[in-house]
Amino acid sequence: MSNLILEIKNLCHSYSEHALSIENINLEIGSRDRVSILGPSGCGKSTLLRLIAGLEKPDQGEIKINDIKVSDNKNLIPPEKRNIGLVVQEKALFPHLSVFENICFGIKKNKDKDLIASELLNLLKIDSLKNKYPHEISGGEQQRVALARSLAPKPNFLMLDEPFSALDEDLKETLYKDISQVFSDMSSAILLVTHDRNEAEIMTNKQIRMEEGKFI
Repeated sequence: MSNLILEIKNLCHSYSEHALSIENINLEIGSRDRVSILGPSGCGKSTLLRLIAGLEKPDQGEIKINDIKVSDNKNLIPPEKRNIGLVVQEKALFPHLSVFENICFGIKKNKDKDLIASELLNLLKIDSLKNKYPHEISGGEQQRVALARSLAPKPNFLMLDEPFSALDEDLKETLYKDISQVFSDMSSAILLVTHDRNEAEIMTNKQIRMEEGKFI
């Protein structure tokens, strides 16, 4: 068993015959690595995350998570069996559930769910919001809840797809600092997709540039 959390080899994927979205991507991420992929809109960043998450099947190449092959052009292990967390720009919180219930949603069968949720509320500084509903809290607070919900199952690999792009600059700076501290206390590997170099430099220790479906 290696210490690699994610291993991608020769990954290619296109949505049509004439539009290559991802071309010959190779990537390795180890335990506790903090990696960001930087690039303009439409360069293939989000497509790559969808492939890693198991929402798309690659045309060529393979993806391994924890030494297990989860994707190639013939086989696809579903997202819920990959032990990964995904945080996106659209928080997708359940409007009919409270903050506490949203965080517990993916760990309903865990006997320690209340303790896990309480720890995350405290860690992300949203304990006072536990009984509120998504429409009653701000965008930044919603993003903290979305992150807490992704962390609740204790994935060893967390992906973030431009999670702060819709927030104002002052709020971003606060979130960067707080969430960077959360990451430093975690054993999970992190993959952040962003077009913001400042965000990448604050939150990760390795940056990769992507253009037109390729790492450059």
